[in-house]
Amino acid sequence: MRVIFLHGPAAAGKHTIGSLLSKRTGLPLFHNHLAVDLAKALFDFGTPGFARLRASVWRAAFSEAARANRSFVFTFHPEATVDPGLISELVELVSVVGGRVDFVELICPRETVLERLGNPSRLAFGKLTDPGLYVRFEAAGGFQFPPLPDPLLRIDTSQVDVDGAAQLIEEAMAASDP
Repeated sequence: MRVIFLHGPAAAGKHTIGSLLSKRTGLPLFHNHLAVDLAKALFDFGTPGFARLRASVWRAAFSEAARANRSFVFTFHPEATVDPGLISELVELVSVVGGRVDFVELICPRETVLERLGNPSRLAFGKLTDPGLYVRFEAAGGFQFPPLPDPLLRIDTSQVDVDGAAQLIEEAMAASDP
């Protein structure tokens, strides 16, 4: 059982790359916004109830997938409303059944992030689209998060297109297979 844990800033291409990777590998995509949207149906973003519900959805998804030996691709945007300890909990849920979590870090220059925020594809998921709000959230420490585990791969999505990124991830997956 394997989780490809795509993480990076807003507009780095997590969903786009994850969707293509899912199509190419046959692994389902568990897009972060599935849990975010569920939690936002009941609570305002960032409130304690929101954070607890989102975390419980992630825990349940990782736990059930691990129990069923179901590999998948997961997207994650590190930000301050997530309990940093949750990441190690998710990894443990997979590890305890002999699975593994491969972190893939998507990086992107801040200027590129700000340019991409207005892309129409972001509206479909109710994602952050306002560069001004992004800058304010950033200035308030909203994107502070401890470093995640060392990645299997780091990709600068301002330098590598979607197809190239998916190809690099597939190659890294194959090279790291036991």
